[in-house]
Amino acid sequence: MTKVIADISMSLDGFVAGVGVDLEHGLGIGGEGIHDWVLQRPRSDADQAVLDRGFEETGAVVMGRRLFDIVDGPHGWDDEVGYGHDQDQSVAPPCFVVTHNPPAHWRLGARFRFVTDGVVAAVDRARTAAGAKNVVIMGGAHVINQCLTNGLVEELRLHLSPLLMGGGARLFDGVRPTALRQREVIVSPRATHATYDVVAS
Repeated sequence: MTKVIADISMSLDGFVAGVGVDLEHGLGIGGEGIHDWVLQRPRSDADQAVLDRGFEETGAVVMGRRLFDIVDGPHGWDDEVGYGHDQDQSVAPPCFVVTHNPPAHWRLGARFRFVTDGVVAAVDRARTAAGAKNVVIMGGAHVINQCLTNGLVEELRLHLSPLLMGGGARLFDGVRPTALRQREVIVSPRATHATYDVVAS
């Protein structure tokens, strides 16, 4: 049965990107460290298993326009790197981008669909596309925060990286009080992967 999952890497002080995010610094200044569990090689067996399982179970992805502009930018995704980083992009899931103004052109055409009527509509369209697999809200922080506030998220997957950023894009700002039930914790040298069920209010 399809679940809606918010899945994102985060520093211990709650940031999902550093300061100064732009097309040259897609993760912000120093933000790559938040994603070391994916980016650094060799990956541990635990990190590789988390990445593989997440990719395999995902049928559609939801992201915000700012994140799309980074992944569609000159240092973003290509035919080899995309959702799931270096997983097989020929079978990558479609991405639904929440935006007020769809771009006229973008590099990786068939991977992206643009939704102009908000996060609820984007998640609904992604559910339809996902089939029996899951919908993953991958970011950025603003879109995940909106989805949590609107009660759309059924499961939260946090990949906690052992660093303090001190500033940047913070997760959970403005989110309403939400009860979580811890379901799984996997520890590797580069991250603590924590899965929570969102308790329906």
